[in-house]
Amino acid sequence: MSATFELYEDKEGKYRWRLRHTNGNIIADSGEGYASKQKAKQGIESVRNNAADAGIEEQ
Repeated sequence: MSATFELYEDKEGKYRWRLRHTNGNIIADSGEGYASKQKAKQGIESVRNNAADAGIEEQ
């Protein structure tokens, strides 16, 4: 496994996630706080389900 989702509570009491590589770099983050831990977990699952086949859009 080269990356791990970290689920945490921020200073405002909202739940966030970040995807961290084993080298310590943050690959992605939730970009928003969730009111519940369950909603944050749903966000993680959405990334897992939708990003595996994501294309690359050059701009």
